[in-house]
Amino acid sequence: MRWSQVLFGQGFGTRRECEQLILAQCVKHGGCVVEYSDDEVEVTDLEFEVEGRSWPYRERVLILLNKPVGYECSQKPKSWPSVLTLLPPPLRRRGVQPIGRLDQDTTGLLLLTDDGTLIHRVTHPKHHVPKVYEAHTAEPVTPEQFARLLAGVTLKDESTAVRAAACEASGERSLRLTLTEGKYHQVKRMIAAAGNHVLSLHRSRFGPITLPAELAPGQWRWLDEAAREQLASRDAPAASAA
Repeated sequence: MRWSQVLFGQGFGTRRECEQLILAQCVKHGGCVVEYSDDEVEVTDLEFEVEGRSWPYRERVLILLNKPVGYECSQKPKSWPSVLTLLPPPLRRRGVQPIGRLDQDTTGLLLLTDDGTLIHRVTHPKHHVPKVYEAHTAEPVTPEQFARLLAGVTLKDESTAVRAAACEASGERSLRLTLTEGKYHQVKRMIAAAGNHVLSLHRSRFGPITLPAELAPGQWRWLDEAAREQLASRDAPAASAA
């Protein structure tokens, strides 16, 4: 593949802008300046630098972000900045979007990709991808509330009860909840239906992928092809960020 095609496909601008980056000697490979935009390069395991920043070639992007409070999971946010503003421009130009959504006041693991097939596979209700949430509540969580969450609660304006796939205490006023559905405000509504109130909510796991403890709020990292395949698999083993 030609260098101009590499940069264009990775989101570094129009074809003309990518050629200008090369002409300005802003692109390096193996420590050497890339001089000609028409030079061919093998993209398998390719890593290069653009304006001093290391960049791995990805045919399809999968990213893990530790979402902070105060961001909307939308390309066209209404009241808060988009989580996409936390990513560098090349990723935004590629059309990366969140896999599912977290409320602006919910923190934690958010996956983003430009792979439409993966988004459909993971978010389709029939696949029941488990997601783990850590909730802090206004009142102590009682055994009766745990029992209701596991047995199923009926949400306001819903006719069918929903239940947690798993539920355990993580403190007097906190619990860890595993869901396999994705209804609007589901965790908050379920805990309210059980007789309590969520003060803060954090997602710690999505399918086989766990949020790394060392990844600070607002930071992101690449996930590799193996993680993408695990996420798309029905019986995926646990995975972590690459």
